[in-house]
Amino acid sequence: MSEPRLIHLIRHGETNWNRERRAQGQQESVLTETGRTQAQSLAATLTDLDIHEVYCSSSVRTRETASIAFAGRTLPTVYCDLLREIRMGPWEGRLYDELRQDYPEQYHAFWNKPDDFLLEGAETFAQLQQRAISRLSRILAESRSANIAIVSHGLLIKTILSFVEQRPLARVWEPPAMHNCALSTIEVHEDGNQRITLYANQPYPLIT
Repeated sequence: MSEPRLIHLIRHGETNWNRERRAQGQQESVLTETGRTQAQSLAATLTDLDIHEVYCSSSVRTRETASIAFAGRTLPTVYCDLLREIRMGPWEGRLYDELRQDYPEQYHAFWNKPDDFLLEGAETFAQLQQRAISRLSRILAESRSANIAIVSHGLLIKTILSFVEQRPLARVWEPPAMHNCALSTIEVHEDGNQRITLYANQPYPLIT
């Protein structure tokens, strides 16, 4: 039986919009000083992992996180639009407090009944998960590396973990929390019937 391949899922560090409690989606934001410190701390953990390749969301915040977390290491890196966060349409760039007032039903659905979230111009959680799993499947098919890092976004990663754990999207927000620079590792077995299992989930603590 061959050894499983390891996929390390990494959320970006804290951004200015995280701090402002502003919906990001696919709009651009940048790491705060705390976010850069989180990525530097994560780098120490990643040195113990024999990572061969990096796949990174094309968003600025993930690119910044990857450049810090893998500083000094010459790793093949692929930047990918399909690894970007959920498209939030008219919500992007707005404060969550405003959205709670202006879109009470969909705001409640987003955080409490995510499988019912339906907003014109935005992706559903199911569409996001389909996009994430499709890209993950392509990575597994195209790469022969045994250790791969994917630097992406909190909700996209949560939908992958829900798929791996066979947990319905209605429960996608259940613990553990996906902190900034959280690291979750899944192992992929290819012993005839490919299966993916959650190997470890290490939410990296917020640095205050």
